[in-house]
Amino acid sequence: MKIHIAISLVARQLDLHEWQTEEKATVESALKFLSTQSEPFAAQSSLDWQTAVWGKPVEPLHLLKDGDRLEVLRPLRVDPKVARRERFQKQGAKTAGLFAKRRAGAKPGY
Repeated sequence: MKIHIAISLVARQLDLHEWQTEEKATVESALKFLSTQSEPFAAQSSLDWQTAVWGKPVEPLHLLKDGDRLEVLRPLRVDPKVARRERFQKQGAKTAGLFAKRRAGAKPGY
């Protein structure tokens, strides 16, 4: 059984690992394998990481299938909704968003 493990320890850098195993594998056993392959991952607490298979969140006891891609995700530093709101405020209401380009003489919001 071949499992692909993708992890990003720092922003904009992706590490891919391939794991060959003969037995049934869980996410937990894949993380143990990853800790032997990646020293920076092993140094951090496993409680900080979230896991997903093909983008769908999974629990540590989830059984992996042949060809699965296990993604190990860093914890979020900021809520995405808050980050979007802050970006919008920084850009300014008149220069961003759906109503940034209005026809001359058009009503606001149309």
